[in-house]
Amino acid sequence: MAKRRNFYRLDEPLKHPDHHRPKTRRDFIAQGFMAGMGTVVGSPMLSMFSSKAFGQADYDLSSDIDALRLACGITDGAGKIPFICFDLAGGANIAGSNVLVGGQGGQMDFLSTAGYSKQGLPGDMIPGLAEATPAAGSNGDHTDTQLGLAFHTDSQFLRGILERTSPGTQQAINGAVIAARSENDTANNPHNPMYAINMAGANGRLVALAGSRSSDSGGNSMAPADLINNEVRPTKVDRPSDVTGMVDVGDFGALSDEQVVRVMEAVSRVSKAKLDRVSTGMTLDADVKDLVQCAYVKSAYLAQRFPNPASLNPAADPDIVGASGIFSTEEFNDDREFQKAASVMKLVIEGLSGAGTIAMGGYDYHTGDRSTGEERDLRAGRCMGACLEYAARKGKPLMLYVFSDGSVFSNGMTDDSEEGRGKGVWTGDNQQTASAFFLVYNPGGRPVLMGATADEQARHQQIGYMRGSGDVETNSSTDRPNPAANNVNLLVQTVMLNYMALHGSNAQSQFELAFTEKGLLHGLGGSGVMDRLTAFQPIVDGSIV
Repeated sequence: MAKRRNFYRLDEPLKHPDHHRPKTRRDFIAQGFMAGMGTVVGSPMLSMFSSKAFGQADYDLSSDIDALRLACGITDGAGKIPFICFDLAGGANIAGSNVLVGGQGGQMDFLSTAGYSKQGLPGDMIPGLAEATPAAGSNGDHTDTQLGLAFHTDSQFLRGILERTSPGTQQAINGAVIAARSENDTANNPHNPMYAINMAGANGRLVALAGSRSSDSGGNSMAPADLINNEVRPTKVDRPSDVTGMVDVGDFGALSDEQVVRVMEAVSRVSKAKLDRVSTGMTLDADVKDLVQCAYVKSAYLAQRFPNPASLNPAADPDIVGASGIFSTEEFNDDREFQKAASVMKLVIEGLSGAGTIAMGGYDYHTGDRSTGEERDLRAGRCMGACLEYAARKGKPLMLYVFSDGSVFSNGMTDDSEEGRGKGVWTGDNQQTASAFFLVYNPGGRPVLMGATADEQARHQQIGYMRGSGDVETNSSTDRPNPAANNVNLLVQTVMLNYMALHGSNAQSQFELAFTEKGLLHGLGGSGVMDRLTAFQPIVDGSIV
């Protein structure tokens, strides 16, 4: 008789008997029937690099075309910290078995045994219990703080991150976790923070926003409706050819790079001269002409800035692929998730985009085993580690944010297979155990938490907290405010506040101004509450130069 497998392979679709058949694109991605794609927000940071770093020309645009470029709003951006977020579609486990989320005292204010059991940890693996044989890097009690943020020693996120980062990189990372519920298995979670990061100043010279699908957010989860700006609606990026295709203006034969730019400038001038003499016959005649003219100007700009599109190919970057790369040639060629992560991280970290989303599918992994989820968490961790290590190799800071739509729970049964390692099987969806977290890499040294004492810093490293039962505490208090606990719109705002706080001490006033300028109100309260919701001291003073 054939022996039945009790787990799903890494890219195998998840077929749940208690779920409806997948109908929407989001359903297909969450259950692994379709790969998640990568998304990017255009960035301001290319000015940090020399022109030769990208094979750019040493010549400038002509003065008249350069003036048109500025009039069209094609600028170098504001120089903000690169931002990458991971959208784990389907309801991945984050709290407990990966990142520790404790009580009011912080991550090390441990939950009950029953609470950790719900989060997939059996009684002999709960945080605070001495390990018979401590794992490398462990604190000896099933906790690991090598990255500043406390993980479980057997976290597959942690394992993947450590696998792809050097010791020096690890020592310059810190993080914070946010205890926050979100709805299970639904696209109605306005989780995506891209528009918020754009509001915070991240804006690109190639694209404003890009995404894996033709949606307002560009990803699987929605963006908060009040933050959506149709002027920066996403453009798709999920593979190396999408990166090089952004700057490829076509084949001009034997013309030199400078001659190509001059041709594009001439075309732009001819277009402007003709547009000035005719009418489009449309109501918005001037606006239509501006759009056409700016398209020609941008073509000239791209030809001048990026004469060699191949220089942007992540597959040809020795820091990413090859003998000294983060990925071997074989694994990069064989794994689309690695190609996707590499494409987004190169754009963001090298300054071609200010922020990006890497959406990964198949995280609806309550399959009655533990092995399926462990392997998928490990691959996600490897992609996270790749982003952090690439930032370190380029000497650039990075904020990396991880979220999922809902979460899972265990009923206490264990998976004793090699990959299950005796941990609790994922039994079903449970939004009560959900959380999100972010890591910050600072080339100048590990980011410093807010707070004058160790106890205060512990409370800044964990925004909100969980009950002993392993559920998110949704009732905020003066001492432990957490507006995001039961509101993913405010979770996005909390992430935005923390992103802005990395740039300088006036983050709160800049945060409020960003909403005021759009005629909006934020939901994070006054300065006292925002102080409590801010994890780190600034790592840069204003913009990066």
